[in-house]
Amino acid sequence: MTDTTNAPALPDRLSIDPRSPFHVPAVFEHDIGIRFNDKERFDVSEYCISEGWIKVPSGKTLDRKGQPLLIQLKGRVEVFYKS
Repeated sequence: MTDTTNAPALPDRLSIDPRSPFHVPAVFEHDIGIRFNDKERFDVSEYCISEGWIKVPSGKTLDRKGQPLLIQLKGRVEVFYKS
């Protein structure tokens, strides 16, 4: 397990896509969990806590650049480090 005592603060908005301006590599060195409407999700590609949304892949559909097509779901978002 990774030590979460020296982990960076979780940002308000985070993306797993390295091309995104909201990608923070230091956060991904630790295991993070995302709860959406009191249910833990494992397929989240991007989230925003203050605006209350997550983006998840829409099945196996790809966009014209070969990336998964994402849909935005609105609700309560909680992000935490797994210990």
